[in-house]
Amino acid sequence: MKKIFLISILLLAFAACKKTPVIPAGDLGGGIIMDPSLTDPATYRISVSQPKPTPAQAQIPVIICCHGYTASTFEWDEFRTWSNGTSKYYIDQVLLAGHGTTYANFQKSTWHDWESSIMDEYNLLVSEGYQHINFAASSTSCTLLLDMISSGFFKVNAFNFNTGMYNNIHVFLVDPIVIPSDKNLSLIGVLGSMLGYVTSNNAPGEEQYYYHYRPEETLQQLQDVLNQVRDELQNGVQLPDYIYLKVYKSIKDPTADPVSAVLIYNGVKTSSGGKIDLDLVNSDIHVFTRLSLVPNVTPLDKQNQIYAFTDITTRIFQ
Repeated sequence: MKKIFLISILLLAFAACKKTPVIPAGDLGGGIIMDPSLTDPATYRISVSQPKPTPAQAQIPVIICCHGYTASTFEWDEFRTWSNGTSKYYIDQVLLAGHGTTYANFQKSTWHDWESSIMDEYNLLVSEGYQHINFAASSTSCTLLLDMISSGFFKVNAFNFNTGMYNNIHVFLVDPIVIPSDKNLSLIGVLGSMLGYVTSNNAPGEEQYYYHYRPEETLQQLQDVLNQVRDELQNGVQLPDYIYLKVYKSIKDPTADPVSAVLIYNGVKTSSGGKIDLDLVNSDIHVFTRLSLVPNVTPLDKQNQIYAFTDITTRIFQ
């Protein structure tokens, strides 16, 4: 037992000496590859490409697409491709603060910074005159949106002074995380400072779009926001009558424990006190709406993706 303990201490000490990873230039965080929304923002953000909408354009629904922890705007590229340049709605892909750039930027970012990226884009679209702004979020962005709802962000920012009413908002959560499947995340507060970072098992090609190295500082931030939202759900969240919320959850999610959907389903009520909409999806993929570079995609996986895209783009008009 003593020998095992000493070996563990030595391994931790060794890890502590490697707190800054050496990242290949071809990987996200390596210094060369950056998220394309930074170099070509007009392609990804309607607030940039069309900052002065006509009255008719201002009525067209906007869907703000928000990615998860360690990810990038790539996570919603297939939704944009599937939409095929439609004029029925606009797609606005937000890059969370600290993501899609350098390891150092990611390392120093907080969950409040990540959340502010979503808030800022929403407020910018409102200020430009858009009146039908919605959200399609995946993984950790779902957690951030739940906090925004619970904290009263929309109560302050969704009011339309021109109409004297609140703008309607549709919120779609794809594989939200409240409880991680990897229970070791709860140990990050104890071991994080010794480890410095952990690595993720990305599939071939994903290193350009997802951080391989996860700084312990950001893992602690992830743990903090999960704790925050878990407490909010336990206390109960009631949606205002201008917010519709639906959850889509893979039943065998390797990243976000499916019990996350149960906590949201039980913790969030509609404005009338009813149950929110929940679809349990026959999938073992985390963020089942993103299939590009995922190994061994099946016809059912593709069917699940198209179902979610179709459902989202139908419901924003209801």
